Amino acid sequence: MKALEKGSSKLLNAWAFYDWANSVYSLVIATAVFPLFYLALFSKDYQYINAFGSEIKNSALIVFVTAAAFLVVAFISPLLSGISDYVGNKKAFMQFFCYMGGLSCIGLYWFSLEHIYISLLFYFLGLIGFWGSLVFYNSYLPDIAFPAQQDKVSAKGYSLGYIGSVLLLVVNLAMIMKPDFFGITGTSAEGAMKAMRYSFLMVGVWWILFSQYTFYYLPKGNDNANQKVTHHVIFNGFRELKIVWKQLEGNIALKRYLGSFFVYSMAVQTVMLVATYFGEQEIAWSSKEESTTGLIICILLIQLVAVLGAFLTSRASEKFGNIATLIVINCFWVLLCIAAYFIVLPLHFYVMAALVGLVMGGIQSLSRSTYSKLLPETEDTASFFSFYDVSEKIGIVIGMCVYGIIDQITESPRFAIVFLGIFFVTGVILLRRVPKNKAVN
Repeated sequence: MKALEKGSSKLLNAWAFYDWANSVYSLVIATAVFPLFYLALFSKDYQYINAFGSEIKNSALIVFVTAAAFLVVAFISPLLSGISDYVGNKKAFMQFFCYMGGLSCIGLYWFSLEHIYISLLFYFLGLIGFWGSLVFYNSYLPDIAFPAQQDKVSAKGYSLGYIGSVLLLVVNLAMIMKPDFFGITGTSAEGAMKAMRYSFLMVGVWWILFSQYTFYYLPKGNDNANQKVTHHVIFNGFRELKIVWKQLEGNIALKRYLGSFFVYSMAVQTVMLVATYFGEQEIAWSSKEESTTGLIICILLIQLVAVLGAFLTSRASEKFGNIATLIVINCFWVLLCIAAYFIVLPLHFYVMAALVGLVMGGIQSLSRSTYSKLLPETEDTASFFSFYDVSEKIGIVIGMCVYGIIDQITESPRFAIVFLGIFFVTGVILLRRVPKNKAVN
């Protein structure tokens, strides 16, 4: 097949469609069904587990495992970037992580406390697969789209992701609430647990299946597969990060923006990853069934409102500039973190979910496109996006560890959520220091 030209609608649509394929992981596994499934394995009166030689709170354990996975992703991203640049085939690496993530989701079907280590390994590898593939997915953006197209195609990707993942989650929700209708046997509780396990299978199949459209049209790059990969090549990614770091000295706008992104993104991603655990443990649901239904409804609400949020943010950035829009969004996040400390009733959580959704999609898509716009003229976009991803992942490790430690010590995540507000305040201060730049102001 003849390679599609940069900026062509078919190429842009194919790139954006990967969000449709992989976002089911971030919604069903990372955000919605798996957290409910995981917490349901524990009794309401005892939420601790003996693992890794210590007695750890269940929510803190999964947070620490998540942080460890992000640390691995942060370390291997430069290695993979160096190899992929040398071999000239980003797509092959993106496919590898996609398939590893999808197969690991399928492996979660057998998750159990009796085999906690292998179970956590599937969770661990699934997370690495998801974020590892995004390293290469994001690096394609400046390769396939011109600067004037990048805000819209980035927002389109997130919108497709929200819509596709919501469609699958609706099916999963129906299975969980009415397992007998789908031929799932057992009591109501047993049927719901089985339905959740089937949901993990469906995520893996969905992710692998729909990614084929993206892989069919994305350019492969220059194929240098016959060249020998030496230790110099393997560590070339770290050398490239060092080069990128030096180049930031001459690009004050990009350097200061990255500093602000590092701080506020750690809070955004942490909130996304722990929201369901917070809602299940801290909200006064009248029953276990209401808790399951209410939390999934909240997550659906976040996804649907996020589509609108991504669109409104894109329009706002066109009128007011990327930086000004990001400052306003971060200020809104500060208020949400403070309000989270006081919410108790399900109604409070529903309102919070709608407000979070409004700024969730916007801050993600606009952060990615703002960084892309600030990049210097270069063909080595993979190195710059590797630096972007490493910064994000290290930030998430810090954010998740802070949350997990506070949760473990205080036995309540409310203080942890409020503490995350400090990161958003710092993000606002740093964003205001980004010098004027016609591309983003």
